[in-house]
Amino acid sequence: MPEIGKTKFEKLHGHLLSVAWALLFLIIPVIGFSQDDSEVSSQIDTTSIKIGEQIQYTITVETDSLNIVHFPEGQTFSPLETVEAIMKDTVKNKNKVVLQKVYALTQFDSGAYTIPSQRIAINEQPFFTDSFHIKVADVVVDTTKQKMFDIKPLIQVEKSYAKIWKWILVILLGLLIVGGLVYWFYLRKKPMTEEEKEALLPPYDRALLELKRLENSRYLIQDEYKKYYSELTDIVRSYLEEDVHVSALESTTGQLIAKLEMLKDAGELKLENDTITQFQKILETADLVKFAKSKPPTTVAEEDRKMVEQIVVKTHDALPEPTEEELMLTEEYLEELAKKKQRKKIYWAAAIFIGVLFLGGAFSVAYYGFKEVKDTVIGHPTKELLESEWVASSYGYPPIDLETPDVLVRQEVELPQQVLDSIQDMQTFTYGSYFQHFSISSTSVMFKNNQGDPDFEGAIGSALGIFEQLGIKNIITKQEEFTTKSGVAGFKMFGSGNFKNPATQKSKRLKYNILLFGGKGFIQQIALTWEDGDEYAEEIVTRILSSLDVKTQV
Repeated sequence: MPEIGKTKFEKLHGHLLSVAWALLFLIIPVIGFSQDDSEVSSQIDTTSIKIGEQIQYTITVETDSLNIVHFPEGQTFSPLETVEAIMKDTVKNKNKVVLQKVYALTQFDSGAYTIPSQRIAINEQPFFTDSFHIKVADVVVDTTKQKMFDIKPLIQVEKSYAKIWKWILVILLGLLIVGGLVYWFYLRKKPMTEEEKEALLPPYDRALLELKRLENSRYLIQDEYKKYYSELTDIVRSYLEEDVHVSALESTTGQLIAKLEMLKDAGELKLENDTITQFQKILETADLVKFAKSKPPTTVAEEDRKMVEQIVVKTHDALPEPTEEELMLTEEYLEELAKKKQRKKIYWAAAIFIGVLFLGGAFSVAYYGFKEVKDTVIGHPTKELLESEWVASSYGYPPIDLETPDVLVRQEVELPQQVLDSIQDMQTFTYGSYFQHFSISSTSVMFKNNQGDPDFEGAIGSALGIFEQLGIKNIITKQEEFTTKSGVAGFKMFGSGNFKNPATQKSKRLKYNILLFGGKGFIQQIALTWEDGDEYAEEIVTRILSSLDVKTQV
């Protein structure tokens, strides 16, 4: 998600946060401490290094041999990085023991840095080392050979549409597959079969082709005269119906002969009387074979087929030549018929396409739910956060380990001088704000000469004061203990409240979680806010809290 620039309201939020933190620090009591006869010292081998070089940081502890000593572990030397830690040999002197641990530290950015004081626990009694100031110098570069450029300023990062484009590509791929299937099965000009090619022939040519196929058939050899004469009369009747335009298929023999004679008398069909008489005899023979189970000689059946072929030829020749207008009408009719057929294919393709989309959408809604489908297609800010690539990192010192949807950004918090006098270091990292759908902040604070336990009750009051100054009303507060994944116990305050955005004047119900951890000399806080009813934000919060861990050793 892109970083959103601060509005004046967000700046107000930051200012109020600073003031509230100041109040928080003032209510934490400062308690003195006592030490036994144990001694802790530290030293470094140099106060100036080049980028990437290492500093040897040595901690020496002299204490009773029965005492339990805990040295700092992990990245506790921030802003320097710990390369390795080596425990040296233990030296015993009577009833005392001298322990030494050497840390190799480095830094890859030039500048002046402070190595913070380190906490060593002896029988749970804390001891602090001195802090050290070091300088990290640039590596000398020959500028006569290598041109130098100024460091570029920070720029606003554009929102990444990689995930949206991924969904668009998936949808386009699905549509392409559906379109390809529709084209292949409905719109593509498929190679015609022999039956389809035959069906496209003119009635005259088709009738002659079918009569030739009948001649080569095995009906007469297999003594199937009924099938032979049925197919013979069907061929000639179909031809007459298509080419002569008489209803021949549904007419009896007498009716069909009467219609042909009427066409002959009207001058529309120039056939001789002998041709009509021969045709009548063939039809009567066929009726006897089909209905009276008559069986003429094979030679007669073959002659009847030849005679039907001659009748087809004579009938075709007897038809008057079509006029130019008739030919044009026929061509227009065929063209319109082809267009109609093409439109029908397109309608079917569109219907199938819409049907696939509808069924796919209905299945998705039934399986995932309407809200999930809507948020996936249209988009939802916290859903995109939840499904983004999360970042696991440590923030502040003492470190707070978190896994978040995006990296938390360090914030500079201005505090009154009286507060600065009581703290040694404070580091705050945030993402989002109360004005957005989701926000998270992480703050670690170390105090000067303070070995007392932090006042969580006072911190809660300070946090509620922050909410009130930001305009959150009707705050509901609940409290409970919270344990991190490593077993560190802390304090959790959670609830909800009404928040009115000054920019949009729109009200919304906010939910919040504030978690507090700490020990002698330090306190850690994690705060999360999100809109009530946002299921994706709830999942984000659950995932963050399950990844949360803090260090109990300063």
